[in-house]
Amino acid sequence: MLRAFLLIVVGLAGDPEHGELFHKWGAALAEASEKVGVSKDRLVYLVDERKESDARATGRSTRDEIQQALRGFATTAGADDAVYVVLIGHGSYNGQMARFNLPGPDMGPADFNAIFRKLPTRNIVLVNAASSSGPWVEELSGPGRTIITATRSGAEQFTTLFGGYFVEAFSTASADADKNQRLSMLEAFAYAKAETARAYEREGLLATEHATLDDNGDKQASQEPSATAADGKLAAAMSLGSAADAAPLPDDPKLRALVLERRELERRVEALRLLKDSMPPQKYTSELERLVTELALKTREIRTLEGAQKQ
Repeated sequence: MLRAFLLIVVGLAGDPEHGELFHKWGAALAEASEKVGVSKDRLVYLVDERKESDARATGRSTRDEIQQALRGFATTAGADDAVYVVLIGHGSYNGQMARFNLPGPDMGPADFNAIFRKLPTRNIVLVNAASSSGPWVEELSGPGRTIITATRSGAEQFTTLFGGYFVEAFSTASADADKNQRLSMLEAFAYAKAETARAYEREGLLATEHATLDDNGDKQASQEPSATAADGKLAAAMSLGSAADAAPLPDDPKLRALVLERRELERRVEALRLLKDSMPPQKYTSELERLVTELALKTREIRTLEGAQKQ
């Protein structure tokens, strides 16, 4: 069963105006994640300083609480689950080391890498929406990891817009390019990248941020990932969930059981797609066809029972 464990971290902003924006983005992502099935026990939302709008915040964004949250995920997540980390705030780069700015000691990619190595999950997604986030790719890139950064280098040090549009993607129908009611990390990236570029164009400004994505473990991020390119295949299969995952279950016991069985089949299909590159093509195709057929039959069974109950 593929479940999403989500850690949202709102770090230091540098000034109140940006701080208000970053908190707004964090709160919006926490709300959106619940709507696609990320339960409260799998969501940790940390902020630098709690404000009135931070009703969903669960703690403070210090190094200790971030490490504690990820250690908690390590004890409850399984191999087939996925851990998502979204960093919203300000980053810095001194020419050698990139950092994400926090109350107290900052954290760099090596700090996260040390914790990621202890996670049992096969798949990890880290989105660093801060400035100077580009260098994080080289340190964190690896098998089963999708690394998204708001900038392509540490030299892009101005406050970024990418994070706001990345969060906006989860509440924008047009971001779901394939219309499957499940927003992939690739779709969220593409939407945020395009909207960021439009924002600079509207103001007649030269873009000071260029988002990148790496998901093939080669430590080389792409600015133009796709499901058929070197980068983008894994990101196309990764999603926090869908509205269907969060929908209330039917009251009728038989119908409820069928819906739960369908959700399990959907998760198995999703998990299988993540394993595509590590399986013999013939075995992957055969298993996918079997699961998709079972899924179609289960959906027909549900619709038949729903129709009979309406009569």
